[in-house]
Amino acid sequence: MILSIIIPTYNEALIIKNTIEYLHNNLLSKDYEIIVSDGGSTDETLNIAKNLGAKVLLSPVKGRAGQMNYGVKNSIGSVFLFLHADSLPTPSFYDAIQNAIQNNFNCGSFRTKFDSKSALLKINSFFTRFNYLFFRGGDQGIFVTQDLWNKIGTFKEEMFIMEDYDYIQRLWQSGNFKLIPKATIISARKYHENSWLTVQLANLKIVRMYKNGASQMDMVNKYKELLSYRKNAF
Repeated sequence: MILSIIIPTYNEALIIKNTIEYLHNNLLSKDYEIIVSDGGSTDETLNIAKNLGAKVLLSPVKGRAGQMNYGVKNSIGSVFLFLHADSLPTPSFYDAIQNAIQNNFNCGSFRTKFDSKSALLKINSFFTRFNYLFFRGGDQGIFVTQDLWNKIGTFKEEMFIMEDYDYIQRLWQSGNFKLIPKATIISARKYHENSWLTVQLANLKIVRMYKNGASQMDMVNKYKELLSYRKNAF
């Protein structure tokens, strides 16, 4: 199995070094590539990633969906792992994905563990052990075989928010989804910049808007209004 790890980035110079080094350290003797698909960073994200041996791409489309699609177009892997720049998969993630595929699963993700001792975030993490769509997210890491990718299509590039949810929903419909019972360490920086309750209410609001057919721009603007968090990422 050749694993292509595709990381969409935009001004992630403060964290990309740690993420890439972590991946390299846990992939010794494995067949893999790390692809950083960037949306036009103005900081040192690209130089740092390149110096650490990642394949660095400047995506013609800004936004996680377009950047992840562009990463796939330039990949050599038989399996794709889509990973946020501030997420660290369980150390044995390569073997876990390979084992899932050998057992006839062609897509899946992991549980959540936050890099925080917050009791409230531990409660959030607890519920991700249940294999329901509501508890899945792109920050946990999404893997999919090339064959299934070719079958269900790409991330929707017209989506700037909820693109992970939409894609996972399509995986559930057409693939054999495996929730690997190990956790991805996810940054709690969103919660550090806002209260736990504020983030929960914002997420619920956006999900409701999405299910009610709201436009992408309405959802993006509402998210910016509700949260103080990487507003320039959209």
